[in-house]
Amino acid sequence: MQILEMTIADYEEAIQLWQQTPGMGLSSADERPAIARFLERNPGLCFVARQGTTLVGTAMCGHDGRRGYIYHVAVAEAYRSQGIANRMMEHCLDGLRRQGIQKAHLMVYETNLGGIAFWHKVGWYRRDELAIMSTDLK
Repeated sequence: MQILEMTIADYEEAIQLWQQTPGMGLSSADERPAIARFLERNPGLCFVARQGTTLVGTAMCGHDGRRGYIYHVAVAEAYRSQGIANRMMEHCLDGLRRQGIQKAHLMVYETNLGGIAFWHKVGWYRRDELAIMSTDLK
């Protein structure tokens, strides 16, 4: 298993994985041009896991100069429970630390109980005092 920096060349396989991952929310922000901008803006912070030539996992990470944000951590079902997500996350968090970021956040849908359980298991904690607020800029 190799953990490699994600490039836009990984996009087709990544979007396929995301579409097959229960609990993963996708939107126009996940179209190829938007992902290309994200990767360009966050070099060295987004990763894929490959078994041979097959993409089996993704973890995308970026920051705003103060806080890191984690997106689209996914591992193909046949490859789960092998530590792949943890390995990709180590790369992401190490990259954030090298850039002076001291805290990272991620968002999980309330209905994604498996995702919530996974994040609790690996040491992340829920912030019930915060509410996510959004607006569409279109």
